[in-house]
Amino acid sequence: MGRAFETGEYDNLFKLIGKTDEETDTRLQQIWDTFFYGSEDERIYHPFGEDMGYLEDTGNHDARTEGMSYGMMMCVQTDHKAEFDRIWKWAYTYMWHREPGWENGYFAWSCGLNGEHNAEGAAPDGEEYFAMALFFASHRWGDGEGIFEYSKHARQILSDMVHKGEEGRPGRPMFNPGNKQILFVAGSDFTDPSYHLPHFYELFALWANEEDRDFFRQAAKASREYLIKACHPVTGMSAEYAEFDGRPFTRKLPWTNDRHDRFFSDSYRTAANIGLDYEWFGKDEGQCDADLRLVRFLDSKGDKMTGIYEVDGREAEGGALHPVGLFAATAEGLLAVVGKYIRDGADLSDGGIKNAMPAEEYDMACRWLEKLWNTPLRTGIRRYYDNCLYYFAFLALGGRYRIWK
Repeated sequence: MGRAFETGEYDNLFKLIGKTDEETDTRLQQIWDTFFYGSEDERIYHPFGEDMGYLEDTGNHDARTEGMSYGMMMCVQTDHKAEFDRIWKWAYTYMWHREPGWENGYFAWSCGLNGEHNAEGAAPDGEEYFAMALFFASHRWGDGEGIFEYSKHARQILSDMVHKGEEGRPGRPMFNPGNKQILFVAGSDFTDPSYHLPHFYELFALWANEEDRDFFRQAAKASREYLIKACHPVTGMSAEYAEFDGRPFTRKLPWTNDRHDRFFSDSYRTAANIGLDYEWFGKDEGQCDADLRLVRFLDSKGDKMTGIYEVDGREAEGGALHPVGLFAATAEGLLAVVGKYIRDGADLSDGGIKNAMPAEEYDMACRWLEKLWNTPLRTGIRRYYDNCLYYFAFLALGGRYRIWK
């Protein structure tokens, strides 16, 4: 059996716990209603003026390219064009750098809720999601004019990410031109494992400017191979930041004294990315085993699952800042754990998957899916990041996080 890119078929893993497609769609509508239009203690999205809107990082009271691009992806996946256009117009109006300089063409990663820049630098994960969401919007709704000529802006973002720093292109690239790895920030000499999105690069290799397509084909392969090294061989955990050879990043950074070599907030997305990549393309260089290792490790921790860990599994003091996000993103990794049996022909609808999987893996998958289904969206000041990962997990595990060609 091929994967979703070839077949157009997406697996609703919630069927393992008896949920129907109708129940999944109802749940996703409830999540949308709460995330975008719930109470002040629930919603993340805020309309702005007559035709714009932003997503607020509720813990930091700012708008970030991470959240803005995530919001656009949520909108295009769920066919909410009005909100998509509002978010994109806010990002383009306030975040996009127009002035000459190395940042020109990139997006300021953090802005106040009035649009003023908190920082001028750009975060590559935001640019990646902007580009992918814009391509999907172009394919689902068609290109408009000006800033709503979605595909034109997607191609330009990718061109800048790859070519800045070359002759006649002032600035710094967001990919290392040698090893094809995404960088933590433009021009840096290290990466963030959760920024590696091989499933996006596969599509960029089809839709970017012709001159950039081979680069993204190479980047997809490089990222899958990198993730094998970045995820611990026992726990499956990756660090927040890492060296190009996969080692956790332990060097001092000039802007913070915090550690980023542990399994902490950014890291949670790595398992989700591996899972969605396998759902879309079914390519496994060995990175998919990390998701099974991670689910097993955290499952063994019981009530201590949402702690802080060194990547080798040693417990650190304190608890996760985003426990719901940790659980949801790891659960999304089940797309790789269960998906390999579906690819071999097991059927979700007739109980075939239960007979195909080892009993321990099947029971664990069902337990995690049941717990995720019964976990509500987080409320309160720290809800932003948790609920973004939660929303994506429900979309992906429910077979509703799709490629729009």
